[in-house]
Amino acid sequence: MSDILRNIPSEIPKAWPFEEARKVALRLAASGKDHALFETGYGPSGLPHIGTFGEVARTTWVRRAFTELTGLPSKLLAFSDDMDGLRKVPENIPNKDLLTPYLGIPLTRVPDPFGTHDSFGAHNNARLRAFLDSFGFEYEFASSTEYYKAGRFDAALIRVLECYKAIMAATLPTLRGERQATYSPILPIHPHTGIVMQVPMEHIDAAAGTVTWKDPETAERFTTSVKGGNCKLQWKADWAMRWYALSVDYEMSGKDLIDSVKLSGRLCRILGGHPPEGMTYELFLDQDGQKISKSRGNGLSVEEWLTYAPKESLSQFMYNQPQRAKRLYFDVIPRAMDEYVANTAVLAALSPDTAPAPSSDLEQKRNPAWHILAGQLPGHVGSPISFAMLLNLASVVNADQPDVLWGFVKRYVPDASPETQPLLAQMIDHAISYYRDFICPEKRYRQPTEMERTALQDLAATLGTLPGSAAEAIQNAVFEVGKRHPFPDLRSFFGCLYQVLLGQQEGPRFGGFVALYGIAETIALIHAALARQASPDVA
Repeated sequence: MSDILRNIPSEIPKAWPFEEARKVALRLAASGKDHALFETGYGPSGLPHIGTFGEVARTTWVRRAFTELTGLPSKLLAFSDDMDGLRKVPENIPNKDLLTPYLGIPLTRVPDPFGTHDSFGAHNNARLRAFLDSFGFEYEFASSTEYYKAGRFDAALIRVLECYKAIMAATLPTLRGERQATYSPILPIHPHTGIVMQVPMEHIDAAAGTVTWKDPETAERFTTSVKGGNCKLQWKADWAMRWYALSVDYEMSGKDLIDSVKLSGRLCRILGGHPPEGMTYELFLDQDGQKISKSRGNGLSVEEWLTYAPKESLSQFMYNQPQRAKRLYFDVIPRAMDEYVANTAVLAALSPDTAPAPSSDLEQKRNPAWHILAGQLPGHVGSPISFAMLLNLASVVNADQPDVLWGFVKRYVPDASPETQPLLAQMIDHAISYYRDFICPEKRYRQPTEMERTALQDLAATLGTLPGSAAEAIQNAVFEVGKRHPFPDLRSFFGCLYQVLLGQQEGPRFGGFVALYGIAETIALIHAALARQASPDVA
């Protein structure tokens, strides 16, 4: 206990993963354990969802911070509740009719509608593992079906029988009246139909390890052993039993599970365990402000996100303010990408070749990129050009191939190549896709007013007098042009540039854009805009 406390630095980085990790370290100091078990839970009734990745990523960052603080070993267990009965057929799968006869059957006994695995549960588990592996997460996968059948929960299930009355007393007040009449934390698997039965227990025999219950349709009575996968638990009791049986030290959960966490924590204590530390994170919302649902498939999928930006952008989005609700839709992708790019630049500046000073070390570990990169900063992890700038360049030149953008990029950064700038290379590829699907369809140029026309002519003339193409010098010149004309403010002037020249409501830092696109090209762009015939739908 004292060794763990002595190893925790007096000053820890001001970053939420370290704050969470400190709770785990103090827990181990109090319990006497010399290793930590982190857990994430996954309900494979629907296809793997982007929120699942968020939970694993965030837990991974806490685990890494725990290692930094204590140096103690730990493990992340990704636990799939694949023994749950199929409650309803998901809307976003093929061959839906195939699953209808299997309602109530454990997911690992339901046929795979995709035809690739032995069961629907196995298919979704494989999807989860493949995705987590693609991000390089270090974890141990656990199947509820395998744990129950292998007897790994047998002792804990006997303990549930011993505490059955206390568990019922704690749970029943949280249920509606009609549910109270049929509730049992024990769910026997019907020996004939294979259905996960939600029926009251007529008799509990802890010594024998059995429960007696009646089939409500046939009135036939069965006495079933709770061992060896013949029974499972209702999910809140199952959660508590798992914490107790495995001695879980940390598990985070969404805001919608606050009451469930409280009840499962109480049940864990009844069994004689201590519920894990954890953090309540806010939920993701779709474009309409509705909670994202695995079964409905609304919001944004992992595959969709990765079509339009590198995976680092998704990690950045997940890192940001986990306890604040955020829209998870296509328009958040560019900002997340550029936040990551900016953070890598700051992190690189804090990473000299020599060992960093303590203050620099703390600053590094406060940086989201430090967590996303697992504390490592290999060469060329960032980008000399922002994603927003690439999107605007793609918009101006109507880019449909990466080579088009690389031609401009290499003038701006002469030694840039896919080999020297791998993240930039990915960003260019994704920028083409994002421009094609989201920017091009929305481009709407407007005609300039007479005052704006005069200002744009002035801007073209001013750019033509500049001796070089340094972004800051160009930006200052653009500012001066804006000040020379009667715009209400400079923001209105830049709004004119974006709407008239780019066909967008917002745009990049204009000096940087001109430096990338080229002064001569920008002058030509201005002349083309001034010559354009009035039409609200010109693109």
